[in-house]
Amino acid sequence: MSDILSSLFHFETSCTELGVKPHPYIAKMLDREKDQNALAQAKGEDFNSSMHLYLAGNNQLLCEKRFTDKDCPLLAKFLDKNSFITSVDLRYNNITDAGAKVLGNMLARNTTLKELNLMCNDIGPAGAESLAKALHTNETLRLLRLNGNKLETKEHKGGMHFAQALQINTSLEHLDLGDTDLRTESVIALGTVLLHNSTIKSINVNRPILFTHMEEPTVHFAKMLKVNTTIKEIHLEKYDMRDFGAFRLAENLMHNFTLTYINLSCNRITRDGTKELANLLQHNTGLEMLDLGYNRLEDDGAMHIAEAITHCNTTLKCLVIVHNNISSPGLCAIADAMKTNMSLTNIYIWGNNHEEPACIAFDNLVKTGRLDMRNTDVQPYIVDGVTYLCELNHGIQRHYYYAGVYGDDVPEWQPRGPNPRSGRASDSIPFSSFEL
Repeated sequence: MSDILSSLFHFETSCTELGVKPHPYIAKMLDREKDQNALAQAKGEDFNSSMHLYLAGNNQLLCEKRFTDKDCPLLAKFLDKNSFITSVDLRYNNITDAGAKVLGNMLARNTTLKELNLMCNDIGPAGAESLAKALHTNETLRLLRLNGNKLETKEHKGGMHFAQALQINTSLEHLDLGDTDLRTESVIALGTVLLHNSTIKSINVNRPILFTHMEEPTVHFAKMLKVNTTIKEIHLEKYDMRDFGAFRLAENLMHNFTLTYINLSCNRITRDGTKELANLLQHNTGLEMLDLGYNRLEDDGAMHIAEAITHCNTTLKCLVIVHNNISSPGLCAIADAMKTNMSLTNIYIWGNNHEEPACIAFDNLVKTGRLDMRNTDVQPYIVDGVTYLCELNHGIQRHYYYAGVYGDDVPEWQPRGPNPRSGRASDSIPFSSFEL
């Protein structure tokens, strides 16, 4: 109990020193942690050794007042004095560059915080610069999420500051810069820096603003993945990637046995690019999760993948081919491949042409026990003797943009409704809910 009690004391003293009222959201979460530890003490269980401070602005059950720049000095001062809190979730608040500068100064001094989530705030290039410069001296932060902030403009390249930081920082393992309007120069700089960075394990650079049709960013990341032996997860979604980019990725990934998860969804990869990726699967690299959703694989592309996993691949565990205009021939080929390939456990196919032969094929996989309903996004049902598939709310990024409040699959660290509880930061893969 001593850690949470000292945290409550530090919070009160921080408010007094700054002459401000206690922020109700922080106070509420600290009180819940205190109650949970008291309950653990009554049951004779061990106390929590650390705390995940959940302050997401989009949780209506908990959030009475979203965080703004005016609240950041209190939070920074509180965290300066605190060694119990190791993770802070500030997603969907109203923090701008001014607040990011305060948090950046705090990060430069902090020696206990391991995870910071600033997803979907109003941080711009100046705030990005402050946070990136903090990484030059910070030696404890492991995960930083900035997805959904507009870190770049034509004149100011916030992403370049993070490329510079990765040349110096040796502790950050997970960096999320997806949907931050990264420009071509910043994406290439990040890919170049990662040639020599040996600490980053997962990186998200989704949806950059690219003014090129030569696919230079994809080529740079492909060359980086050929030699990088640290990265396990990479997201290259919405890259306007075509078959040429898929070719470059496939030929370079032949030499990579570290990468386990690659996200290539929402691109323009067709059957030709898929054929090269299928050839990659035949070489049994370390790849365990392949996301090709929202491309243009069609039946030929699906059959290329089916052939690869039928005869050669024994490492792939999860395949996403949603919304790819695949009909019965392709879907049936995938279903048949799963009868002989026992390593592929998760398959997501919703949004394709679910004709009855495909529905029957997946129905048979479920009936025989080959496919667990928890590992797919479709469920068979029969009406008037005809088999159909309906969509299940299962996905590989279920809690990426939001944190679940109700249901059995609420993350361990997430407060639950109607009786929310605080908890620990998750040790699972940071950018998806799919556990390898």
